[in-house]
Formats: sequence, structure tokens, C-alpha cells
Amino acid sequence: MRHSPLLRDGHQIQLIEGGQAYFEALVVALDQAHSQVHMETYIFNFHGAASMVAEALERAALRGVRVWVVVDGVGTPSLPAPWRQRFEKAGVVWLTYSPLSKLGLLIPSRWRRLHRKLCVVDGQLAFCGGINILDDWYDPQYGTLAHPRFDFAVRARGALVQPMLETMTQLWWRMQGVRHVRQQEFPEAFSSFRAAGLHLPWTHDAAADLSTHDRAHNVSKAGLLLRDNVLYRSQIERAYLKAIGTARHDIIIANAYFLPGRRLRKALIHAAQRGVRVRLLLQGRYEYFMQYHAARPVYGELLAAGVEIHEYHASFLHAKVAVMDADNEHPWATVGSSNLDPLSLLLAREANVVVADKGFAQKLHQRLTHAIDTQSTPVLSEVYSQRPWHQRGRDRIAFGLMRLALFLTGNRY
Repeated sequence: MRHSPLLRDGHQIQLIEGGQAYFEALVVALDQAHSQVHMETYIFNFHGAASMVAEALERAALRGVRVWVVVDGVGTPSLPAPWRQRFEKAGVVWLTYSPLSKLGLLIPSRWRRLHRKLCVVDGQLAFCGGINILDDWYDPQYGTLAHPRFDFAVRARGALVQPMLETMTQLWWRMQGVRHVRQQEFPEAFSSFRAAGLHLPWTHDAAADLSTHDRAHNVSKAGLLLRDNVLYRSQIERAYLKAIGTARHDIIIANAYFLPGRRLRKALIHAAQRGVRVRLLLQGRYEYFMQYHAARPVYGELLAAGVEIHEYHASFLHAKVAVMDADNEHPWATVGSSNLDPLSLLLAREANVVVADKGFAQKLHQRLTHAIDTQSTPVLSEVYSQRPWHQRGRDRIAFGLMRLALFLTGNRY
């Protein structure tokens, strides 16, 4: 089993902040597609600016590009009827990962969700991050937002693209195979499962597409981190543990749903104790009961060790990023879909890009530092220890329910 990605040279990596910038970059890429678009997302919402991505997918399919879209059955339970008709007419093929039955999420096996946010265009250009196809200024539960959601993605060319496309295509054919089995179409099922294990003959090393100028000035060393329930059960967590364990100066982690397990908590505490400045930028606005309250019981242990905790209040924080030793010889940064909580690290399919490049790391570090300094509130030990009894009670209830859920799935964390 592989635990760490191979970091390879020969990339162009661009950091993208926010859904609007991400959608604009996606639309440009989709409008230039010639052969294939493959997209995965947890949420595909058609409200506001997100519709520009749907329209670009439609345009691509109408001009003959093969367009495959996979969404999660919880994040996107249904496709609006008008868009279903438009996509069918254009030729956009849409699959739903693990659609819920009448029992919904009462069955623990249904908690294994597709949480990746990936897109590959023509086997040469890739996107990865935490941004759903969801308008930054809109939330399906809370309506219009006063400020945009805080999140990141990357746009990449180079050797990183092929493994990303392979993992997406493999999932696609597995899903097709399961569908054929349920419909008792066994020859088609056999073909789909066989395709899921084949090398993709149309892909190539996209690093060859970079000009000499790009190689000299715009290259980052990078790799793809995955989490699934077969080969990559702990790759993302192990990568975080190794990076935290080797950090010497500075760690910043921004994570929307933060409930680290024992090993991650100890790694952060040990880093702080050996003199590393450790800063966490976490969700400060109430979004979901479990995610909001279950995280807070671990604050005390971290604060006591000298870990700085800041809660983001400007809007909803949805980022899943980290940067370590940005100004030093061996920087490490990651941008992706994985939260540092048990749902992401033990159950969901996730994807992060890890980048070892000073320029990239410094840019992410600057943006996170700005958010910490101007858009968040520090959690003070004395205030945390004196929080009201009813808040402590909700925190403990949520923490207990999370542990019960893990017990039901048979996982230890």
C-alpha cells in the first residue's frame, strides 16, 4: 500500500481563491476542450454563478466533446428537470455516486461519500480543490451570504494530471459496472469492470506540453494525495503527519471541519512544544451542529500546548489547505477536498494536491495570514475554559455522537 505520493517536477501550478475565480478558470478550460472533460464534485448547484459551469459543460458536449460528470448522492441528490433535459439533449453524461435509498443515511455504509472536487480536460489540464460547483455568495441552507465563502483550488499541468484522470476514470467504469450488474447486463458489466483496471491509452505526460519558458519559471514539484476505501485508506492523514513531524518553523492549517484524531493532535502538540509556531484557522460560524460542536472539546488540549486557534467569521470557511515552512528551504503545502475529521479521513473519497515549491507556499501562506489577522478571532484559553455550561453540554453531546458514529462504522480514530 502506498502512503506518500511521488513528488515530481514538470508542473505549472496556479493557486485559485474562491468560487468565482475557479468557475471562470473552469469555463475557459471547458470552452477550449477538444476531446474529453471528466468532472467530479460533491455538490453541483445551478444557482447563480455556478450555472456558468453547467452552461460550459453543455457547450462542450454540443460540439462533440465527451463530457462525464459524477456527483455525490448526498451532496447532489437530484438534477433539476430543466437541466436534466438540457444535458441529455447536449450529450452530457451524468452519474450519481451512491444515491440514497429510502433509509437514507441510517445505514453506516452509506456514510462513504464522494467528496472529491476534480476536473480534467483533454488529459492535459486538471483542477483540484475544495470548491464545489456552488455560488460563493449563496448557501442552499442559509440563502444569500453577506461575504463569499472562503475556499481554494489549484489549476495544474504536468505529470500530476495523469494519475488524477486515471483515478477518475477508474471510478467511472466501476460505477458503470455496478449499474450494469443491477440491470443484469453481465457482458456490459464485465467490460466496465475490466476497463476500470486498464491503463488509459489516450493520456500522456503533459509536462511535455510546457514550453522552455514555463519549465524555467513556472514549475512546481507536486503530487496527488488520495483517500479511498481500497488502496489509499490513510494516504492523506499520513502525509499530514509526516509534514507536521518535519516542520521546523511555521505551520498554518485552514480546515472547515476540524476534528483531528489522536495521532494528528499529538503531532500538532509535539510541533508546538519543539518551538514550531502552529496556527489553526477554523470554522467560526455555525453551519452544522455536529461539525461545529464536536470540534470544540479538543481545543483545550491544543491551546494548552501553545497551538494558536483562530475562528474565521467573515463568512463560511470551506477551505481544506495547509502550508508549512513557507519561507524555508523545504516548504510543503496542500490544497484539496479533505477535512481533518473522521468523515474525510476514514470514510470519504478525497483528493488533495501537495506542492513543494517556495513561491506557491508563500502565496498560500500570505493569504492565510491575512485571513487570520483581519477576518478571524483568536480563541483564548481563559475564554474557552469559561464558556457557558450549555455550550459545553452541546460540545460534549456532539463529540459523543461522533464517537458513536465511528463505533458503528467499525473505525478507530
